[in-house]
Amino acid sequence: MRDVLADLLRWWESGAEVGIGTVVSTWSSAPRQPGASMLVGPDGTAAGSVSGGCVEGAVYELATEVRAGGVPVLQRYGVSDDDAFAVGLTCGGIIDIFVERIGPQSYPELGDIATDIQAGRPVAVATVVDAPEGQRGRRLVVRPAGASGTLGSERLDDAVRDDALGLLAQGRTGVIRYGPHGERRLDDIGVFVAAYAPRPRLIVFGAIDFASAVARIGSFLGYRVTVCDARPIFATRKRFPDADEVVVEWPHRYLAGTEVDERTVICLLTHDPKFDVPLLELALRMPLAYVGAMGSRRTNDDRLSRLRELGFSEDELARLHAPIGVDIGARTPEETAVSIAAEIIAARWGGTGEPLRVTAGPIHVDHPGPLSVG
Repeated sequence: MRDVLADLLRWWESGAEVGIGTVVSTWSSAPRQPGASMLVGPDGTAAGSVSGGCVEGAVYELATEVRAGGVPVLQRYGVSDDDAFAVGLTCGGIIDIFVERIGPQSYPELGDIATDIQAGRPVAVATVVDAPEGQRGRRLVVRPAGASGTLGSERLDDAVRDDALGLLAQGRTGVIRYGPHGERRLDDIGVFVAAYAPRPRLIVFGAIDFASAVARIGSFLGYRVTVCDARPIFATRKRFPDADEVVVEWPHRYLAGTEVDERTVICLLTHDPKFDVPLLELALRMPLAYVGAMGSRRTNDDRLSRLRELGFSEDELARLHAPIGVDIGARTPEETAVSIAAEIIAARWGGTGEPLRVTAGPIHVDHPGPLSVG
């Protein structure tokens, strides 16, 4: 929903009813991840996408019907359907899309949820998507401080609240199945948990020209970008307009005092031992998503030797992506940023970095990545 929030909120504030289709589950080569949404506004205007074009027409028609007064529906599209080619899903994937009607009366909590999302405060919305008609569409809003709403059963609410908090901590979105009273070993009811966690962090150490390009592409990918350097003459807002913050501090001191989690990405671009080694001594022992360091192979060999002297094992050093990036022949700062971004994405989703034309099997593999932006 995050991608269509501005349009949805505008119609909601005007008192209009909107049809919304949301991807809740995917298999094989489905082009969009759970949480992607498409709206049909009161004037028939469409916004957003659920399939990159594959089934937009079919979802538009269904959302139009539901907006006009139909009941919420969970619809599957995929190559196993007899009419798959008719709706346009020829790319080989299967997607489950939940279609419902949203307006001020049916979704009074939307305003507060939107405020939380826009402010970067964690909030999760749990919606019953697969259940008998009377229960379908019920919502539970979960925040770290508590929950509001009900899915129809107190025990179900308790189970979903606990699981939603876990997904929220990881920034993950998806469907969890339960029994009618929250039994985790049953699958009578499907609950879609959309977790709107704060943006994951990308911390770039080293205020060099490559850092500006990395900050720019990191922002494009949805990260909250910090650039840190101990030299105030280089670490300025003017040089890094795409960063969310620019910090003047020694890298290891900043890392020791800032908040990171298992979604945080670190790019070390200083290639200077007095900055690199103290920072990596901390970073490689933190539960981070990615740690990469720039430098020549000679620089990297020296860096690894210094870290071994500090007691790091080969398994610990294997977490370090250095020299940073994938081999695409990059030369310029912008090309290097693309190389680094490609490696970060591959690490997140379990990609190989190989050209797709030399690989086999599904293009999109199921992998429990730490981030789904929703």
